[in-house]
Amino acid sequence: MLVRPDGDSVLCIGQASHAWISGQMARQWAEPFEPYEEVCLAAEQHDVGMAAWDLTPSLNRETGLPHAFTEMPFSVHSALWLEAPAKLVTTSVHAAALVSLHGTRLYEMRECTPDVDDFLRRQEEFRRGLGFAREDLEPGSTLVWIWDYLSLALLLGWEGEVEGLSVRNGRVTPWPFREASVTFRCEGRRLDGRFSDEGAMRAALAAVPVEPVVARLAA
Repeated sequence: MLVRPDGDSVLCIGQASHAWISGQMARQWAEPFEPYEEVCLAAEQHDVGMAAWDLTPSLNRETGLPHAFTEMPFSVHSALWLEAPAKLVTTSVHAAALVSLHGTRLYEMRECTPDVDDFLRRQEEFRRGLGFAREDLEPGSTLVWIWDYLSLALLLGWEGEVEGLSVRNGRVTPWPFREASVTFRCEGRRLDGRFSDEGAMRAALAAVPVEPVVARLAA
């Protein structure tokens, strides 16, 4: 879950909704890529493992808010990511393999531990079982990585660099989209106040209406 401060409240955006923006970015991308539909699907579904968890997230007792994706306990996060690629196998094995490699890239950024090594080994075995070598997936995986970062930067106000693109002051350079201006949308739920009880937080999150989140970029 993305937890974005917004005035006196926070906007809780599900990981799968953020990934929806990644898919929208894929279809607005100027540079052609192949296989087009499979890579777009992987971009849109790269956080499919988080979809159910985001309906009933755990409480971060330090903040009184749902755990953001950067705060999730390792055991929970890794278990969800190990299950995620399999959810796409009956849709597209290529997209499933790309989601697996996305998880690998995320965990390669972590400190090397036996648990991380086990995660990486199991993801590699999953991709091999589908008949994919990493080098064959790298071009599409790099694009999913870019769109994931750009979506997070757009929603959370991040600034930085990703694969030769710079994100500064709400602008992306060099401009990577087909059109001179692009609009993306997803959905979130607004929470007011802080919570000490996980059940109360979950009930409050479930009770508030969904609201649209619209983000625009211009060259």
